[in-house]
Amino acid sequence: MSEIKDKDLAAFMNGVKRRNPGEPEFHQAVHEVAMDIIPYIRDNEQVKKMRILERMTEPDRIISFRVVWEDDKGNIRVNRGYRVQQNNAIGPYKGGIRFHPTVTQSVLKFLAFEQVFKNSLTGLPLGGGKGGADFNPKGKSDSEIMRFCQAFMTELSKYIGPNTDVPAGDIGVGAREVGYMFGQYKRLTDRFEGILTGKGIEFGGSAIRPEATGYGVVYMMECMLATKGDSLKGKACAVSGSGNVASFCAEKLIELGAKVVSLSDSGGTIYVKDGMTSDNLNWVMDLKANGGRMSECATGFGAKYYAGNRPWALPCDLAFPCATQNEIEAADARALVKNGCIAVSEGANMPSDPDAIDILRDSPVMHAPSKAANAGGVAVSGLEMSQNSLRMSWTREEVDTHLKKIITNIHTQCVDKGKDKDGNVDYFKGANIAGFDKVANAMLAYGAI
Repeated sequence: MSEIKDKDLAAFMNGVKRRNPGEPEFHQAVHEVAMDIIPYIRDNEQVKKMRILERMTEPDRIISFRVVWEDDKGNIRVNRGYRVQQNNAIGPYKGGIRFHPTVTQSVLKFLAFEQVFKNSLTGLPLGGGKGGADFNPKGKSDSEIMRFCQAFMTELSKYIGPNTDVPAGDIGVGAREVGYMFGQYKRLTDRFEGILTGKGIEFGGSAIRPEATGYGVVYMMECMLATKGDSLKGKACAVSGSGNVASFCAEKLIELGAKVVSLSDSGGTIYVKDGMTSDNLNWVMDLKANGGRMSECATGFGAKYYAGNRPWALPCDLAFPCATQNEIEAADARALVKNGCIAVSEGANMPSDPDAIDILRDSPVMHAPSKAANAGGVAVSGLEMSQNSLRMSWTREEVDTHLKKIITNIHTQCVDKGKDKDGNVDYFKGANIAGFDKVANAMLAYGAI
């Protein structure tokens, strides 16, 4: 992270690092917000006196627990589970559960902190939280995953509820894992209530929940382009990743007439100069569902494969980072600017590192941060909660209409808070300030608790 020139920001970040040593992901997430909020609140004595931003960077609580389960060979295995309940000023804690060997307290704190702002932007009454475990589902049998999920929920069930904390899925946690956890909660409590989202349609899930994040990223890009009198049609789109977010982002782009020229995994990137067809995308989705690698696409439908490369050096009009955090670094940002990229809409959480953000901010490239662009997932999770409360289900078309309205409203907030005197929009500034205002005002109304 480059040297901080703003003295107030530097002092604030020094305090964050002192209280949270060894948590670089959390430091980065807080800095990304504080760089806009510190100047914004400089003359707001009430917010400064009540130390609202300091309170928001300190989680309400962090729950860490042991998860003991038995593998198929009868061996006892031990993992660590977490739930970070960051802030519930505007509603119950809401945020996903991640099962991945890279899960640490720092990673979950960064995700929970960003979730507070993301959920605020949706306009729904949702606080922010995140949870997970350092469990790796890859290579595990269905029975092993079931036993782990049941053991995880046995402990987590003590801390969640429909009006307290409503987790969802995330990396490594899909409909199967949510089903196992929901079943265990029901078994333990003998209550059928909306304590998880991302459920199967058969027991209270919402239509288009798997697609929501990817679709929302595209809807945000549509809004950004519309401010310039432009559209997605015919645009060359570089998409990274090949999981749910990337796949459904690509699906919606193809549907709206854009050209998806890339997808990727940890091994490398495929490039299709004239754009992938729907059949190509379906082939990739089937491949990934069966554990295949992107390198197989070279023989599958003739895509060019670049081992070890990210897609950001490829010629493109639009970029959709949908893989992982910090996947766009300074060199990648320079390549995007040099190649004439018009806009970036972030599908992954915090996919641009601080240097890349600075480069894109100083360029003509429109850049929507993840807390705004990838809010579609939590938006539909919130809609699932509404459907559960009403004991009804909405159609796919109804949910998609609600989703598009929510993303359009998020874009409007970003423009309102991020437009400068020349009419240019800093989407990071707009998202940070709009997300902060709602939570801060609620905390002040409660007596700054």
